[in-house]
Amino acid sequence: MNEFVYTPPITPLSVIYADDHIVVADKPSGLLSVPGRGAARSDCLINRLREDFPDILLVHRLDQDTSGVMIFGRTKAAQGFLGQQFEKRLTKKIYIARVWGEVTEESGRVDLPLIVDWPNRPRQHVNFETGKPSVTDWRILKRGRDETRMRLTPLTGRSHQLRVHMLEIGHPILGDPLYASGPAAAFPRLMLHADSLKIRHPESGAAMSFSAVCPF
Repeated sequence: MNEFVYTPPITPLSVIYADDHIVVADKPSGLLSVPGRGAARSDCLINRLREDFPDILLVHRLDQDTSGVMIFGRTKAAQGFLGQQFEKRLTKKIYIARVWGEVTEESGRVDLPLIVDWPNRPRQHVNFETGKPSVTDWRILKRGRDETRMRLTPLTGRSHQLRVHMLEIGHPILGDPLYASGPAAAFPRLMLHADSLKIRHPESGAAMSFSAVCPF
């Protein structure tokens, strides 16, 4: 088996917002959130940001192939405060996706428990016995020929949740290297973008919303 070659994009760093407590950036598709195994996979968003913000700390992750809004803490207190918001589902995350096929309904909810598919990891799969609760709300934005543009709102934060949920309703996300097949896989990137994130600021407690322009 040929080992996958990691070729991170040469993309200018895009910082959406920064203050003494948080940094918000727009992660490009193809770039790891954090370092992978080995020196060849050390290039990642958090390491690029550390050149300007050496104190930043990880709060959450996006899949390598997903683009969009990521937030980091700059102090242990900020990291913990933000982490609790994610854990207690107090954040609001909205994603934009292009999926295979024309979805007929206007909106809906996918409520299917997910867990890692160990023989095929990192793939996840639905398992009603051992899976963790996983819920995604969706709404149609636009229909096109053989595809649909959707707004996805995850109410839980499981690994690959949006990708597996869309696959399970018969509309895999275009360009998905793990879950799409045939014509649905023949796209230059995963068509999934973290469009916006709402949080409360770790110092002031004020509600803040950050967004990144969808590149597709």
